[in-house]
Amino acid sequence: MKIGILFLFFSLVHSNIYGHDLYSEIESFRADHAALSRKYTNIYTPEYFERMEQLYKEWLNKIEVFDFSNASKDAQIDYLLFKNKLRKELHFHSLSYASYKEISHVMAFSSPLELFYIERRAGKKQDGKALARQFNETTLAINKLHQDIKSSEPFDSWQKAELASEVIKSLRIAVEEAYQFYFDYDPDFSWWLKAPYHQLSEALAQYETFLSGHYTNKLVKDDGSGIIGKPIGKKAILKELEYEFIPYSPEDLIAEAEKQFAWCEKEMLLATQELDYGNQWKEALEYVKNTYVPPGQWPEDIHYLAEEAIKFLEERDLVTIPDLAKETWRMKMMSPEAQRVNPFFLGGEVIQISYPTSTMSHDEKMMSMRGNNPHFSRATVQHELIPGHHLQNFMTQRYKPYRRIFSTPFWIEGWALYWEFNLWDKDFPISAEDKIGMLFWRMHRCARIIFSLNYHLEKMTPQECIDFLVDKLGHEKANAEAEVRRSFEGRYGPLYQIAYMIGGLQFYSLNNEYVKSGKMSEKDFHDFILQQNSIPVELIRLQLSDKQIPKEYTTSWKFLD
Repeated sequence: MKIGILFLFFSLVHSNIYGHDLYSEIESFRADHAALSRKYTNIYTPEYFERMEQLYKEWLNKIEVFDFSNASKDAQIDYLLFKNKLRKELHFHSLSYASYKEISHVMAFSSPLELFYIERRAGKKQDGKALARQFNETTLAINKLHQDIKSSEPFDSWQKAELASEVIKSLRIAVEEAYQFYFDYDPDFSWWLKAPYHQLSEALAQYETFLSGHYTNKLVKDDGSGIIGKPIGKKAILKELEYEFIPYSPEDLIAEAEKQFAWCEKEMLLATQELDYGNQWKEALEYVKNTYVPPGQWPEDIHYLAEEAIKFLEERDLVTIPDLAKETWRMKMMSPEAQRVNPFFLGGEVIQISYPTSTMSHDEKMMSMRGNNPHFSRATVQHELIPGHHLQNFMTQRYKPYRRIFSTPFWIEGWALYWEFNLWDKDFPISAEDKIGMLFWRMHRCARIIFSLNYHLEKMTPQECIDFLVDKLGHEKANAEAEVRRSFEGRYGPLYQIAYMIGGLQFYSLNNEYVKSGKMSEKDFHDFILQQNSIPVELIRLQLSDKQIPKEYTTSWKFLD
């Protein structure tokens, strides 16, 4: 009887992967990954890298038995998403491990410290006197290695120096946690280790600080902009595009951006002529920038712009907007420090507003106000709130939330940018000034593709990117610098900046295929997209289609044709 019950339990637990659903497997993987991340808190060790590699490979093997041909279309899409996620994680994990190995010599002394925190996991009783001697010897080894590296050739990039420093920081935190586990709970440990531990911790902290500044940027030299990123090259770009289901080369995408930019310039000239500036669209742009409002008034105007966009959508029945989504968005002012990196808005449930403070210089104040004028912002408030990022976040928390693990900027930023296209087509801009504001941002998205891909192809330097934004697009200089710094020194992936326009073009192409052809109403189309969660747009197209999906599906949708 017991054997039968156990067999039934085992069958129920493992039935999904052999059946037609992957939801529980995706959630199990997420839980496995989170559990291992909590267990192996020092993420810069062979132990961590090898354990995570094992996890990804085990799950790749596990999902191969999934009965794809008899699964629902939802489940087939989940399979493609899950497999792509695992392959992507394994690929970038191996790159991270290789980067760690390049600087692992800075950890030459670490073995006894790693043994200490590994033994702490099992609660092993420590020999206080022996461990104190070991800590003392390790402190001497750290100080010696510190001096040896100080007199050796520096790292050839700030990225390597930063990684080396992070490696030591991670070790220091792991040792500190283990020390606190024993201290005051084990009298022998506490008596012997108090002074040696603090000397060790101080040596690690000093070493960590030193390493972060020990570089010369030989690999990528400063071109005078002070912005030093790391171009990844064409091969890496193509790999990133493959994981995003984008079947184009970087050169193809640059060509499309230039084509879109030319369209924007033509429309910009028409709007400029409405304002009696002839063909001098940059003069018209300067006029629009100077329509900024006084400090203190701007948040109230933001609220008006948000409500205006919602009213426009609801009057035309374009997308379902839950009452709670309309009720729960909020506003916050961005600090002067944050505005150095992001001089415009950040969105979601909370729209973060860039506008000057009393601590800024006069030039900074003027650039902030000019760059956040009402006509520029009319195009971006809806991008950040509704129907953009706030509505997206609201829906992804409620529809197929297990898919959030597959999140992609081509869905997140692409959807918000698509609405700029769609609202333009529906005459959302009322005045010539509004048109110039919307066109400025569309040109900006084109420019992001051009400068970011050319940078990663090593065809443009950061300063050339800044000059491009100022000269070609009419950006304020400080805003252009912040944009480029954010692109290459921030925490964004190398494809993030191209995801706006390219994702937007994917959704626009999908609209042509399903809405303009009469296959779906626009509201149903938009609601369907929001209910699939944040996944590559090509897979949303697959879900809409009535075609058979092969298990070994690869990207094939030429949405730019």
